Amino acid sequence: MSIWKKKDPNIIEPDDGGKKLFGTAKTVGIVVVVLFIAVNIIFGAFYRVSEQEQAVVTQFGQVIRVDGAGLYFKVPFLQAVHLVDTTTHGMPIGYANTEGGNNDGDVATDSATTTIESEAVMITSDFNFVNVDFYLEYRVSDPVKYLYASWNPEAILKNTAQECIRSTVVKYSVDDVITTGKSQIQSDVREGLTKALMENDIGIQVVNISMQDAEPPTAEVMQAFKSVETAKQGADTAVNNAKKYQSEQIPAAEAEADKILQAAEASKESRINEAEGDAAAFEKTFAEYQKYPLITKQRMFYETMEDVLPDLKIIIDDGGTQKMLPLDNFYAGATAAAVNADTNANEESAQDEAAEEAN
Repeated sequence: MSIWKKKDPNIIEPDDGGKKLFGTAKTVGIVVVVLFIAVNIIFGAFYRVSEQEQAVVTQFGQVIRVDGAGLYFKVPFLQAVHLVDTTTHGMPIGYANTEGGNNDGDVATDSATTTIESEAVMITSDFNFVNVDFYLEYRVSDPVKYLYASWNPEAILKNTAQECIRSTVVKYSVDDVITTGKSQIQSDVREGLTKALMENDIGIQVVNISMQDAEPPTAEVMQAFKSVETAKQGADTAVNNAKKYQSEQIPAAEAEADKILQAAEASKESRINEAEGDAAAFEKTFAEYQKYPLITKQRMFYETMEDVLPDLKIIIDDGGTQKMLPLDNFYAGATAAAVNADTNANEESAQDEAAEEAN
């Protein structure tokens, strides 16, 4: 059995001329493709850098060189070129250029510019609001750091500029910001922004920054600011009043406590001294009583009467007829009876004492 298939009589094979034409077309196609690839490789291997640009060349993602203006060669498919514009660029802060007009959210629009309230409204040192617009000019100083040191260097630049502007404006009064302090504010902002960009090191350099306009904010913003300021002043007043009350009450309470302690100590000393004096007097009287009991009793009686009688009211009766019986007479009679009883007691005591001495 033969391994070759028999020719199909229905298939018409091309003649020798057709075969030659097909082979020629195939060859031309291959040549065209090869030429196309070669041209792309040749032209892709060369690149031109203008005067306003710098080229960062990377190989497998790693920076190998930075080229200035001129015509250069790179290895296709292995090296890549990133062109960076090094001319001066502008960035508005607090406003945006516009041809139309709208008023959406925190954006207020006129015929030429759009004021961005979130960027323009700032607080001054005398607690006032002011709308301030700046125009920032910058350029790329280091293309490698510009490309690879940060994700979005322009956004970092704008945020840093806003921070420097706000921290500078807050040091000046609203009159200085609107009238005479513009040049000094611009100088301070540029100095602070330059220092901040050197610290961030993102490959951008400040060329110039200028204050475009400064004016009071809208009525809505002013009203909101006044409400906040009123609340802040109320809180400060309440805190100051509380501190004042505290400073007044604490010393007064401490003084009152010291006064009470001193009075208690004085009362303590007085009572102790009085008790000690009474005890000493009692012991002295008791010693005398043991020696001369009758005389001591009499002396103690006299001393007691000296203390009691001066407070009594004594009435002398002339012996006339008394039609009314005043109560004072009862007191007088009681006093006379007491005196007579005391006299008799004294006489008896004297007699007893004389008898004792005689014995």
